[in-house]
Amino acid sequence: MPRPFALTALAVLLAPLLIGGHGSTRWNDLPDAPVVIAAARVELPRTLTPAEFARLSASLSEPGGYFDSDNLVSNETSYLHVLGAIRRAGAHGGVYVGVGPDQGFSYIAAVRAEFAFAIDIRRDNALVHLLYKAAFEEARNRLEYLALLFGRPVPTDLGAWDDRPIAEIVAWVSAQPACERCIADARHRLNARIARLPMRLSDDDLAVIARVHDTYAAEGLGIRYTSLGRRPRPYYPSYEQLVLERDRDGNVGSYLATVEGFRHVQELQRRNLVVPVVGDLAGPRALAAIGAWTRERDSRVSLFYASNVEYYLARDRKLDAFGQNLATLPHDGRSVLVRSLFRGTYGAMHPHAVPGHLSVQLASPLDAVIDAFGNGEYVSYMDIVARPLLDP
Repeated sequence: MPRPFALTALAVLLAPLLIGGHGSTRWNDLPDAPVVIAAARVELPRTLTPAEFARLSASLSEPGGYFDSDNLVSNETSYLHVLGAIRRAGAHGGVYVGVGPDQGFSYIAAVRAEFAFAIDIRRDNALVHLLYKAAFEEARNRLEYLALLFGRPVPTDLGAWDDRPIAEIVAWVSAQPACERCIADARHRLNARIARLPMRLSDDDLAVIARVHDTYAAEGLGIRYTSLGRRPRPYYPSYEQLVLERDRDGNVGSYLATVEGFRHVQELQRRNLVVPVVGDLAGPRALAAIGAWTRERDSRVSLFYASNVEYYLARDRKLDAFGQNLATLPHDGRSVLVRSLFRGTYGAMHPHAVPGHLSVQLASPLDAVIDAFGNGEYVSYMDIVARPLLDP
């Protein structure tokens, strides 16, 4: 095992992590005093009640922060290029932890995670994940899932599309114009699902969810990543392109590519096992609290997806804090950390980069990354991302 950091006791972190209870819960509504948790270990839950889901999300979360993107769609065309490395590393089951909108679902499907935390510094990201959750719960198949998210109609023979190739499904949805009735119907169905969660969402929260859904409907599957205050980059991929991206072996690999991958994520969502968390990866509690919760349930993190967050943490001199938080995550020799690099951050083309892609996806053994942080074996951001890499 890697040499861990000298960490302060986790008692305070463990205090708010009891799940259950009744009534509504807001993010960051935490108890005023520590609660002693029994030492007996329990297994990962196979399902959570809506109240347990809401309480867990709130108890793990920190106050929200700012990042200058809309966070409605990824800009990493390389996100599937590590699937082979993940499989060869043996990452499977356990707990997934990762940032961003829906690209993490593809990693959840790839490792068949048993539980997942979608953590992001932006509170809006947690709200977007509630919209995804509602669509997963409501949809009868992949086509209807996309139709609900983007406010499109469904064919009269919807059931006949269950096993159709994803390219045909995407082509059909993409060809349908938005219609007010379809958007209104989808909004009603999704809002009804979200309303069943006892989270006491504010008017501002509901307005964010409505704005996100309106944006998906207006842009359709052509929607692209947008940085706030900056012009859209024409070379960023569309949502349609991301869904149809391939791994390094040429296989379409997103969570929507196969019925099995979609159903795995859908089943987790329906059992309330994909929990959104508001938190800074280098923050004072959220990530370490996820680690404590996972360890208490005698499980491990199988895959941690950091995107390119480390770049911004290095800029803000917060890499050490991130390393300390990583060290609290229970893991084993099969656990993997996935990160992305963009051309502007590493100058010359990275050896693992695939021509034609603005980003490159890297996978590393999680214990090697934690060890590098713990041993102080880095000077810069580029040192830490150059830790031992898995063969792509």
